[in-house]
Amino acid sequence: MPEARSRLVVMISGFGSNLQAILDACAAGRLWAEVVLVVSNRKDAYGLVRAARAGVPTLYFPLRPYRERGLDRTDYDRDLAERIAPYRPDLIVLAGWMHILSPAFLDRFPGRVINLHPALPGMFPGRDAIRRAFEAYRRGEIAYSGCMVHEVTPEVDAGPVLAQTVVPIFPDDTLERFEARMHEAEHRILLKGIQRALERIRSRGF
Repeated sequence: MPEARSRLVVMISGFGSNLQAILDACAAGRLWAEVVLVVSNRKDAYGLVRAARAGVPTLYFPLRPYRERGLDRTDYDRDLAERIAPYRPDLIVLAGWMHILSPAFLDRFPGRVINLHPALPGMFPGRDAIRRAFEAYRRGEIAYSGCMVHEVTPEVDAGPVLAQTVVPIFPDDTLERFEARMHEAEHRILLKGIQRALERIRSRGF
């Protein structure tokens, strides 16, 4: 009897090109998994359209109503975890998700949340990493950048690294050219990181 496909929940905030890479790999059998839910904190995220076209359930879950009610991120994260838990994810993939997740969420899925970040370990944590790397290159501070997939911990972009790759920056690059090359690398390394995360989860026996 063939092994059951791993269950993925993918969390996005925007265009969803990395989500599409996951959907395509699952459909082609290059990734023995299925996306069982796509979550977005933005209603107009194009990734929700990609999910719907692939027949994947979606969840729009904004933070703003919580802020308007005077609730904090812990309340939001706890409720978000409650909404995701019934889908029984083997792995939760942050693929362009623009919120920092607190222990209220992470403790619900220990060792099962990974993030794609467009920088190498210890470099440019947080937002706008691609632009910040390009500007640092122009100032002569770095010779290259890269991207990584890592386990998510409360410290931003600092969890154990599952996969990483260097992305060169060329003297005649524009930000747009460098950004396009970075996204190509992200698509490749994201699939590798998912595979390694699933292997690690299976080895832990949960």
